[in-house]
Amino acid sequence: MKAVRLYAAGDLRVEDIAPPPAPRAGEVRLTVTAAGICGSDLHNFRTGAWISRSPSVAGHEFAGRVAALGEGVDGLALGDAVVADSRVTCGVCAACRDGRPNVCEKLGFVGEVCDGGFAEEAVLPASLLIKAPDDADAAALAMAEPLAVALHAVRRLAAPAGSPVLIAGCGPIGGLAALLLSERHDGPLFVADRNAARAGRVAEVTGARITELTAEAVAGVLGGAPLLAALDATGHPGVIGTLVDLVAPGGILALVGIGHGSLAVDPVRLVEREITLAGCHAFTDELPQAVALMPALQHRLLALVDETIDLDGVPAAYERLLAGRSVGLKTIIQPRRA
Repeated sequence: MKAVRLYAAGDLRVEDIAPPPAPRAGEVRLTVTAAGICGSDLHNFRTGAWISRSPSVAGHEFAGRVAALGEGVDGLALGDAVVADSRVTCGVCAACRDGRPNVCEKLGFVGEVCDGGFAEEAVLPASLLIKAPDDADAAALAMAEPLAVALHAVRRLAAPAGSPVLIAGCGPIGGLAALLLSERHDGPLFVADRNAARAGRVAEVTGARITELTAEAVAGVLGGAPLLAALDATGHPGVIGTLVDLVAPGGILALVGIGHGSLAVDPVRLVEREITLAGCHAFTDELPQAVALMPALQHRLLALVDETIDLDGVPAAYERLLAGRSVGLKTIIQPRRA
């Protein structure tokens, strides 16, 4: 079968490899129907930060159809549509026992610690699969995992009712957070991104207003209202520093972007202004909820898709995305695209 494998930083190859073996007890073999390229896939390709095995079939955002069931698997049948949970946890550390598997002491991800979804087929433990609506679009289902990440971040943000919310970064997580807030939050929503086309797409789909990320511009769109809730989906230390200055006393800044470099923040400023910095990593119990949202959000999710490609197009897509050349939010891979 065809697959996309990461060997080392900067070394991504489209190859013909042996299909995965028959599923063992507790496992499920999938025909991958759609997969999404994540910012963390790009980060791993660029830096090699999370490479723990080489080569490894990349991709942790994907959906599929059940092709074979290992012994003892209940609740799934051949042909069922499923979404993959990206997290591989130990299940026994204090965080896992406390219901916080996203900060497991030994947390790994599909596509890194085991083969992922940038392939025609994959085998995963049944415990990592969520049954999905049979009539849901595969491309939308491939966005369920990042939607769960965005849902977790929005919950961590906990924006006060009626208050403005500013999102920096209109990539997949920032854009999906904007989508969720447009559905769930009753205050005005603002987005900022240096990619004007991408910001425009998010604004069109969510009803958010676009602003530049300067004190003057933000003050202008807020009309005197305090900014008590902001979310950074860029991971850029300079952007985060700007947001710290923009958030009003008593406000919260949620950090969900994965970036590079160190953050220089004066802790006295945080203390005197009682500003909360909230890290948001992956998700806890939000994936089944994200899948359940598909019927209501599918049309708008598909409107955020940037491009649909096959497996051969993945290296070029990495290059394009790393260069910032995108209009939509998510590049979708269809392994067996007609």
